[in-house]
Formats: sequence, structure tokens, C-alpha cells
Amino acid sequence: MEKYLNPSSLKQFVQLIDQSERIILTCHVHPDGDAIGSTLGLWHLLKSLGKQPAVVVPDVPPRSLRFLPDFNEIAVYTRHDPYCTRLVEESDLIICCDFNKPSRQDHLAPLIQGAKAPKILIDHHEGPDMDCILEFSYPKMSSTCELVFRIIAGSGFYCDLNRSGATCLLTGLITDTQNFTVNCNNPDVYEILTKLMEKGAEKGKIIEECVKACSYSSLRLKSYAICEKLEIFPEHRACLITLGKDELDKFQYEKGDTEGLVNEPLNIRGMIYSIFMREDPDCIKVSARSKNNFPVSKICENLFNGGGHLQASGGEFKGSLAECRSVLIEHLGDYDQYLPKRMPKLEIKTE
Repeated sequence: MEKYLNPSSLKQFVQLIDQSERIILTCHVHPDGDAIGSTLGLWHLLKSLGKQPAVVVPDVPPRSLRFLPDFNEIAVYTRHDPYCTRLVEESDLIICCDFNKPSRQDHLAPLIQGAKAPKILIDHHEGPDMDCILEFSYPKMSSTCELVFRIIAGSGFYCDLNRSGATCLLTGLITDTQNFTVNCNNPDVYEILTKLMEKGAEKGKIIEECVKACSYSSLRLKSYAICEKLEIFPEHRACLITLGKDELDKFQYEKGDTEGLVNEPLNIRGMIYSIFMREDPDCIKVSARSKNNFPVSKICENLFNGGGHLQASGGEFKGSLAECRSVLIEHLGDYDQYLPKRMPKLEIKTE
């Protein structure tokens, strides 16, 4: 496996872990498999090292991740503000996983940024902007969980990684690569997969739990979204799904029910990118995915105050769902320049 990490940074990481006891692990708002996998994976490692770690997240993780070992140990700031505050204030080290700037933690940001404890950043997004004593920022990594594994192995902690920790890390690797279909051209990714499976992580079980399994209401919501709300823009090789609050309520929406929905339209032969807009209580949540190296990150950065990876990005819009949709449609043509010159036929029938 190729060595990317700076040896002096790994040495400093080991020193900081050795010197610390109460270690906070935290991630971005609306945590996904990579955010929870990396923080909870490190939690298991630190427990095996005799430390007193705690995972503190901004809001409730999706229920698709409840199968992860010790998921119930996660402290949710929106539910347990005083408890989370005490944990952070009493900590002597904070490890920030899977986000590159304080704003990605929303209402938890002031507490984390105001803490006296030194901070370590472990992330794979472009443009880190954090005040940290140590920074591991590698945008070319498939996931933060891949980066965490490399840090663990490079620091000499691989023997201390148990089955539970490996399960969490493999979950993030699977979800951020969309089950090894994107961001996984580096053969090292598959070597890491093998190493995690050797530790006891069950690839099939993880895929079944966090990729395939869903509730009855979630299945009905996704079916409705694809059958009734999918809009195709053939000249731009783009598609859009919008779901308003009334529609979400109709299908008893719970957090995580629309996970993976944005990827579904990309199965249409010839489709290049897909946008999903969901009406949340405080904003319109925008998710974007693409193929053929189309930069949906530019759309999210320019139109929706967001960003992320080239082919997997997101953002937020302050306004109505109709306004958000109009902004996108108005600017679709601006991004035609990034479409591949040679594209397969778009296999849809338009009226």
C-alpha cells in the first residue's frame, strides 16, 4: 500500500493520543456513513487503547446506521446540549472528522471552535479552513474512513483495531464510494477493504444494512419521487427530483429515508448528473451526483453555498423549494461546457 502520510505528522498524532485521555470525536451536520464511520471507528480504537473517547455530533444520524457497534454511544447535540457541552469542555483533545470548515458543523461549531483542547483535522474535502494543531487533509482519498485507516496503520495502531472499529470504517468506505463504484480507482482502496475484512468486518452485512435495507415508508417515498417527481432535461443531460414538506409528511419521512435517492437517476443510460432538492425545516437541502467527471461541485458552490467532491456534492438554499428549483433551471446551460464531448445516447422517451 502506497504511503501518502507525512511520518512526522503520524509521530505527532501518536504523541497527542498518548498525552490525552478525554478525546472528543466530531463530524459535520447531517452526518452520513463516512462521518459516523470515521468518528465511531476511532472511538472503538481509542477505547481499546484505554482512553475515554466520546462521539459528539451536531444532529441525529440516519437510522440506516443504527446497526453500527455502539451506535447508541453517540451524543447528539440537538438532543443533549448540556451533556455534549460538558464533554467538550472537559476534553483534552478534539478530532474533527469529515469536514473542512467550522460552518459545516452548523450550531455545534461555536462549542467546538471555542474549546480549549487542541484539535486534529482528518478530512478528504478540498480547501480546509480550520484552526488545528495537526491536519490530515487528503482530497484524493476515497473517504475519510480510508484516511483514518491509513493513519491507524501508519501510527502502529493496526493491531489495536478490533472488529467493531473495522465495521465502522468499512461502512464509511462503502457509502462514500457508493459500494465501490466511484472514487475508488486506486488499488489501495481494495487492499484496505481486505484488511478491514480480515479484522472481521462483514462487507455483505454492511451493504445489506446501510445500502439496501429501508423501511416500507421510505421505499414508498423513493418510488413516488422517481415516478412522479423526476424531471429530465435532455439537452443538459441533467435530471432533478424535488420533494416538499407536504410530500415528505405524506410518507412519514424520517431522517435518512431519502439516502441514495439522488443516485438513482444516474442509472439512466446517457444521464450525466442528478440533483435532489428536499425541503427541510430551515432550508432547502441540495444534493448532487454525477458521472464522467462532470463537476457538480461547481453547481453547488456557485448556486447553493455548498461544495464537496467533483462528482458528489451538496449545498443549502435559503428560500422556497420553487425558488431553489428556478435558480437551478435558469443556470443549467451555464454548465453545458463541462459535459463530455462524446456521450452515449440518452435512453428516454420524451413527449
